[in-house]
Amino acid sequence: MTFRVAIVGRPNVGKSTLFNRLVGRRTALVDDTPGLTRDRREGKALLGDIQFTAIDTAGLEDTPIKSLSGRMRDQTGQGVDDADLVLFVLDGRAGVTPLDRHFASWLRRRGKPILVVANKCESGATLPGIAEASALGFGEPIPVSAEHGEGLSDLHAALRSRVPEDAILASGGKDGDEELPPVEERPIRLAVVGRPNVGKSTLVNQLLKEERLLTGPEPGITRDAIEIPWEAQGRQFVLIDTAGLRRRARIDERLEQLSTGDTIRAVREAQAVVLVLDSEMALEKQDLAIARLVIEEGRALVIAVNKWDLVADPNAAMKELRNKLSYSLAQIGGVTVVPISALHGRKLDALTRAVVDSVNIWNKRVPTPALNRWLQGATEAHPPPIVRGRRPALRFARQVASRPPTFALFGNKLVSLPDEYLRYLTNSLRETFELPGVVIRIELRPSENPYVDKKK
Repeated sequence: MTFRVAIVGRPNVGKSTLFNRLVGRRTALVDDTPGLTRDRREGKALLGDIQFTAIDTAGLEDTPIKSLSGRMRDQTGQGVDDADLVLFVLDGRAGVTPLDRHFASWLRRRGKPILVVANKCESGATLPGIAEASALGFGEPIPVSAEHGEGLSDLHAALRSRVPEDAILASGGKDGDEELPPVEERPIRLAVVGRPNVGKSTLVNQLLKEERLLTGPEPGITRDAIEIPWEAQGRQFVLIDTAGLRRRARIDERLEQLSTGDTIRAVREAQAVVLVLDSEMALEKQDLAIARLVIEEGRALVIAVNKWDLVADPNAAMKELRNKLSYSLAQIGGVTVVPISALHGRKLDALTRAVVDSVNIWNKRVPTPALNRWLQGATEAHPPPIVRGRRPALRFARQVASRPPTFALFGNKLVSLPDEYLRYLTNSLRETFELPGVVIRIELRPSENPYVDKKK
């Protein structure tokens, strides 16, 4: 089992900055605003020759359990209970506050080994907060600056005496020592996106069969993209819960801008995307904007219509939704639509199967001979239109990439092909080779004339 280290502390002491430093990339959002982190986040960390799982948690606040802050504290408690060691982070410049002392007692009752980390100690400065932290009863605090990477050697030494032997890398723990698995063995990165309050986190919790993420009636609870390993349909996944995307005109606060940027990054790094719609307000303008972002990035797309148990006439609602899709997202014909109830866990197996099928299509390769037989038949059935007295000639085709399927067409006068004819070829490709619901890209490559002097 991987050694697990939870990073806890009150708001704005630098927990997420330390987490990013340990995992080696900026996965957690960082800002001066207290309480930015809400859900706990995990990542593979490497500190010298020590490898472990780091757990970033929400800032600890003394509030009622039923409030949002109280539910955040409960999430932090689960992270502590799952950990083998706790890093209790304090602000070395501010000293030990009454809230720090309160949660020191809270941590002591949970019975986990604890190391105190005094953050924001730039240039090895000796601060009063370090001496005060010694009185908490967890041993000498470790002064660090997570932002500048200072003091990590002392943190390494303290961890080295606490971790088991199987957490120590024999090779010395240099970045890149571990070989990456082949592409086909890597987990499918599945991003769950949509407008605020459509049930994205509830859906992820139901898929995981645990209350892993914060949920509630308050819109915008999720702020940053949370990655969680998951297995289903015999495949390994990384589920990515994201913040709700609002219209750009309404994104005016810095935190929401950060959340939006994190969601867009999650889409770009995903292989597949589940777009969650609200059945009572399905396929609004913002839903289409999100779908077009996914299409533009070339990701496999599946649409989940949540709260389907509230629909009075399911057949009529589905017919209307498919009609909207046919003309609003015509560039990705045949996208799979799965009606679900995230709250009650209905149709989630069908959703998972649809995602796996979509990823398989996204990875599909078409043999060149079959592709050229298709091209000949398609151009004979509907020849390219004559432009300026000449008809473009399509002579050869081959697939040049998958993920998404990308095809190159070779011939003469291809720049004259109108968009309508390219749409015809795309739809014919989709129908002939069974490529529904994924982006198809066509590249036009004029054939070179060997008798033309290239120098001219």
